[in-house]
Amino acid sequence: MNAPPRAPYRAAIIGHTGAGDYGHGLDTLFNGRADVRVVAVADPDAAGRARVARAANAPAQYADYRQMLAKEKPELISLGPRWTEQRLEMGLAALRAGAHVFMDKPFMPSLAEADTFVTEAEKRGLRCALALPIRLEPGILFLKQQLAAGRFGEMIEMHLRSPIDPRVGGEDLVVHGPHLFDLLRFFAGDAAWCTARILHQGRDATKADAKPALREKLGLVLGDDIHAQFTMPNGVHATYVGAARYLQTSDGYGFTMVCQKAVVRVRAGYTPVIEWRDRAVTADRDAWKTFPDDPRAKMPAAGTPAVGAPAVGNVVQAANTRLVDDWLVAIANQREPAASAQSALRALEMIQAIVVAGLRRERVSMPLRDRAHPLSS
Repeated sequence: MNAPPRAPYRAAIIGHTGAGDYGHGLDTLFNGRADVRVVAVADPDAAGRARVARAANAPAQYADYRQMLAKEKPELISLGPRWTEQRLEMGLAALRAGAHVFMDKPFMPSLAEADTFVTEAEKRGLRCALALPIRLEPGILFLKQQLAAGRFGEMIEMHLRSPIDPRVGGEDLVVHGPHLFDLLRFFAGDAAWCTARILHQGRDATKADAKPALREKLGLVLGDDIHAQFTMPNGVHATYVGAARYLQTSDGYGFTMVCQKAVVRVRAGYTPVIEWRDRAVTADRDAWKTFPDDPRAKMPAAGTPAVGAPAVGNVVQAANTRLVDDWLVAIANQREPAASAQSALRALEMIQAIVVAGLRRERVSMPLRDRAHPLSS
């Protein structure tokens, strides 16, 4: 006999208009779901709070998220602000109120704070998911299956490319690095060690060159030209490049896999463009091809555009829906979500290992022993 369906989860939304806002769609994270009922929104900004309450159909509004947690007792929290200044404080408050947490990236300012959050969640048996949607995108899952099936042969190298925009360097490492290093771990596992060179205005950067992030309050960042290398225990060598001088030659934000039989390149985003070419010496060796059996080619347009389509609102919602679907299954089955806090912590560790290696100008082993932020005094 099947168990009766449970009542919808009670959910609440925490944001801070003007101070990190609500990330990519975290204000409407639960819209359209029959298995979740939004009961309240908290935001110290009155206009922002009213807007989100309307958008999420939330019946109650609070200026103070602590009051909301105490009174509404939500089971799920969408923790919106992208700025990391209050991330640990807000996250711990939600956990201690008994709520499972979904939050935007970057995860935490430092490994020490990430460790604290993960330990608290594990102690309470609560599941936390991050807005790292690319790992659950159908084309990426298909690519992982093809790699495991031996379609390309053994992977030898993986090259990560940051977007080239005014944040290039240290800020971009913090903003887009979580996606790239989460994907590196998804395909190749955890890193054994890291080396890096970080430049500031053409010279090796020092801690004195650290500065606040340009666009958002994400703590101190370092460098405008970053090259890093990782070695994975399975023998894969990985590189990361974030430098403005690659503007004319970069394949764009994403990564390239060099395998025994083929090279695969991925332009990252909500709907990644995935192409490949043979490594064999043939007439069309340099011809990039798409996969005719990519499952996305058969998907309906609504909510899941064709390969290469622009990332419009419904694509963001579809990506968030996949993450929430997995998160709720993880809660029900008492397992970790695919985009878990633990995974986000490991990606953060790779980001901070680059800064440590760049400052020391030597190879550093992982996991890092020092959990403090490498740019803190």
